[in-house]
Amino acid sequence: METPGFSAYILAGGKSSRMGTDKAFLSLHGRTLLGRALDLARQLTANVHIVGDASKFSAFAPVVEDIFPGCGPLAGIHAALRSSRTDLNLILAVDLPFASLALLQYLISQADAAPNAQVTLAKTSEGWQPLCAIYRRNFADEAERALTQGRYKIDKLFEAGKVRAIEQGQLEKAGFSNKLFQNLNTPEDVINAANQR
Repeated sequence: METPGFSAYILAGGKSSRMGTDKAFLSLHGRTLLGRALDLARQLTANVHIVGDASKFSAFAPVVEDIFPGCGPLAGIHAALRSSRTDLNLILAVDLPFASLALLQYLISQADAAPNAQVTLAKTSEGWQPLCAIYRRNFADEAERALTQGRYKIDKLFEAGKVRAIEQGQLEKAGFSNKLFQNLNTPEDVINAANQR
């Protein structure tokens, strides 16, 4: 089901240093992580972009490049929101292969119900999940302030009142497990993920 007035951005600009190869092009169950993420996002909206290096990714979707290069995922979120023309925006890291369409639709519905929240995201036992979350375009201002001050930790920007936090208990009640937020950082993670269905 397509969501009008909504954009999706796949963060694919990481260094993949622990993986030793570009995560976006890793294959899992016969599909690249990038292909999986794009397919998932395109079920929500036709307005899908990749945040990363245009020379690597422009063949797959429109690309947005960091305005603050080398500053981590917060810079990717900032670049995405600065380029967006919609209020609501999915930010999805390329290395989250278990994120499901149902989970993303749930996050969108929670964001719709919280118009004053700049960010709608899960807070599990592992902590905040900022790389599978819904951001309003105005969060770019918070991100830019932090980036210009050399503060790159995303979690520090989630002030009370500006965030719709979905606690683990609420996620579980809605039928979603922590596993959906599992990311792949090392070759061992990929092997473990390949053994999961």
